[in-house]
Formats: sequence, C-alpha cells, structure tokens
Amino acid sequence: MNITVIGTGYVGLVSGICYAELGHRVVCVDKDLAKVETLQNGGIPIYEPGLQELSVKNMAAGRLSFTGDLRDAVGQSEFVIIAVGTPSLPNGEANLAYIDGAAIEIAEAMNGYKIIAVKSTVPVGTNERVAKLIRSRTPERFDSISLPEFLREGSAVQDTMHPDRIVIGADSDAAAETLKQLHLPLTDNIVVTDIRSAEMLKYASNAFLATKISFINEIANICEKVGADVTRVAEGMGFDKRIGHAFLKAGIGYGGSCFPKDTRALIQIAGNVDYEFKLLRAVVEVNQDQRMSVIRKLESIFDGELQGKTIAIWGVAFKPNTDDVRESPALEIIQYLIRSGAHVKAYDPIAMRNFRTMYGDNGVMWCDEALEAAAGADALCLLTEWEEFVRTDLGQLQTILRKPILIDGRNVFKEADVAETSFIYYSIGRPRLNQGVKEELSALIN
Repeated sequence: MNITVIGTGYVGLVSGICYAELGHRVVCVDKDLAKVETLQNGGIPIYEPGLQELSVKNMAAGRLSFTGDLRDAVGQSEFVIIAVGTPSLPNGEANLAYIDGAAIEIAEAMNGYKIIAVKSTVPVGTNERVAKLIRSRTPERFDSISLPEFLREGSAVQDTMHPDRIVIGADSDAAAETLKQLHLPLTDNIVVTDIRSAEMLKYASNAFLATKISFINEIANICEKVGADVTRVAEGMGFDKRIGHAFLKAGIGYGGSCFPKDTRALIQIAGNVDYEFKLLRAVVEVNQDQRMSVIRKLESIFDGELQGKTIAIWGVAFKPNTDDVRESPALEIIQYLIRSGAHVKAYDPIAMRNFRTMYGDNGVMWCDEALEAAAGADALCLLTEWEEFVRTDLGQLQTILRKPILIDGRNVFKEADVAETSFIYYSIGRPRLNQGVKEELSALIN
C-alpha cells in the first residue's frame, strides 16, 4: 500500500517507519525542511530505542522516504495519515490549527479516491471537521477515518509492532475493512467503531491511566503517614485482574506530551457540553501537587531553609528511554530550588540538551556524569529512573556526597541495599529507613 504520513513528530515518525517495516511504501511529510534533511541523511530528531536502525534499513530498501512536498506525496498515495501536533491552548483545549492546515493542503492535492485518517489525538468531532474542510475544497471521493495511537515513549517501536489493540473509527464499512487488513499483521485485537467513539476512546484511555497514577500516589502519601509500604500495597492490588499491576507505581507524578495535555483537553471537552469532570480535575490537581513531594522532603530535612544548599538532580526527562522533557516534574522542582536560593547540579544521560534548549540553563550547573553531579552535594534527588541510576554503587555514592541524603522520587532502590549504607533515605510511600533519624539529621545539617 502507498501511504503518506503528514507530520514527523513522535507519532508520525514512528508510525511511518513501522508501516514501512511491514512492507508498505511510505512517504513522511514535514514542513520543517531542516528536519526532513536530517531524516533523509539517516538521522532521527528524537531519542527512541531502535527507531534509527529501522529508518535507515527501510530507506535502503526503498520503502521509506522523507519530503517537504505534501502535494506530490498525497498524489502518490492511497492512504493519508494526519499526525500533526495538537498542542494545548491556554484554556486547555487542543489547538487544531495544524489539523486544519493539513486538511486544506490534502484537499488541494487530491487526485482520486483516498482514505484519510487522523492519528493525532483530537477532540470528539474533529474527524467530521476535517472531512468537511476537505469536502468543501475538492470533488474527489474520500473516506474519513479515526485511527488513534497508543504509543509509549521509550517503547514506541515495540508498541507499534506489537500493539494491545488497534482502534478504527469509520463510517464506511469498506474503508474500515481496508484498514483492518492493513493492521492484521500486527494484532487480531482490532476494534472497529464509529468515529466519535474512537476519538473518545483515546482520551478515555489516557485519562484512566493518569487516574491510576494519581490514585497510587495518593495512597503513597497516606502510606507515609501510617507507616505502610505502597510498593507492597500496589503489588497486592495488582494481582486483582480487575485492577492490574500497570501504572500502579508511586512516584513524583506523570509528565510528557500526552497525559497532561489529554487530561486538560478532556476536562474542556466535558465543559463544552456542560459537564464538570470532577474526578479528572482531581487527578490533575493531585499530579501537580505530587511533584512537590520532593521539595517537601527537602524542606523537612533542612528545616525549611534551602538557601545556599547544593542539591544534585539525577534525571530531567519525564520518563526513562526518551529525551522528552515536556511537562517533566524536574522543571518545576529545579525552578523551585533555584528560587529558594539553592545551588543545583544536574545530570541526565539523554535529555539535558533538550531541557536546556526548551527552558534555558536556569542557573543550573550541568554535569557530564552522574557522580560529577552528586559530588559535594548536600542532598541528591533522583527524578527519572534511568537504568544507569538504578545500577549505581550506593557505597561509592555515599562517599562523594557532602551529606549522605538521598531522595528517591521513583522508588528505584531496594531497601535492603540502602540499609547497608549510611544514607538518610527518603522514597515515595515507603516506611523511612532509620526511623529515628531526627537527631542524626540535625547532626548532619549542623
């Protein structure tokens, strides 16, 4: 099948490369000609394990190409995918300007029947909006499809090639069957529904996962107060098939390009039809507050005085195996520390350049290695669970910190390993090691 993918962001690029890997001829289109040139030369503008290798392989096989010429690409294709960005507007609604622009350009390039699918995450009714824009500008026949994506950054190739399910929203039985056959090599779990239900299904899925994260973080906060262990609680809960283990890991909250944007957008979608989504508003509020749990622990340790303290930060990506720093909890934590007069030393194995490009240096001392960031610090805060950090020699780490204070915002360290050290160790929702450390803390700080 000849496929055009419009937009080479996360969703468009991964989808296009993986369709080529399935044997289809794919042209990926982007207005950013510098990005197009990078892709044509075998580069990848995002960090995603395995993606560059697949891109180079399929370009060499003649199945994959990149261009800035949308008209030519659409003209050669039977199947056109819109995968452009839908960033949040100030009120939380999705900005559909790029969707509208893509629809208009597709209409102007139409030269025969095509299936046009929206893969971007969009509010309910957007596919109808796209179809109307195209129909008003061309007499050519086409079918409009909703084809939401369910990728996880850091495992996007795996998720695309081995999806839990494929969702196809269609009004045309013939178009739905074509797309069903296209995706059958990936999975038998194909849900065919109406377009509006497919659009809602994407938002509902992300909102539910965000809800699980905020729920277990609330449980973690209670566990800290009553002396329970949230990791044991979550483990026991997860064996219930109605609940499951996924997304029941306590930490400092979700970030990234999807959950924050999609939860806000769904709240607005509900508001636009006069419904107050109270539960989801609480989810967002809990998540926003949870990232400050690290700050509260630091302020407790230093009796509310962070001025002049040196704080090491390990991890600025919102999750491991990605360089995405959008909505990363690390941003607000670092900004708070700087405003409080602390000195911040930070390290991330992949995402530092993106962080500095998007947000500037923020007065941070950026380090080339994890131990360099930790050296001489009054406390270390682990914010992203990179494997490099998980493998850290805690015995060595405690010797280079000025004070052996470790705040594990992702619960990556085993209590047994920490117990063999002199660390004053704080995690999320687990009983404190060394319960009677107030006097020890005072001695360390003073």
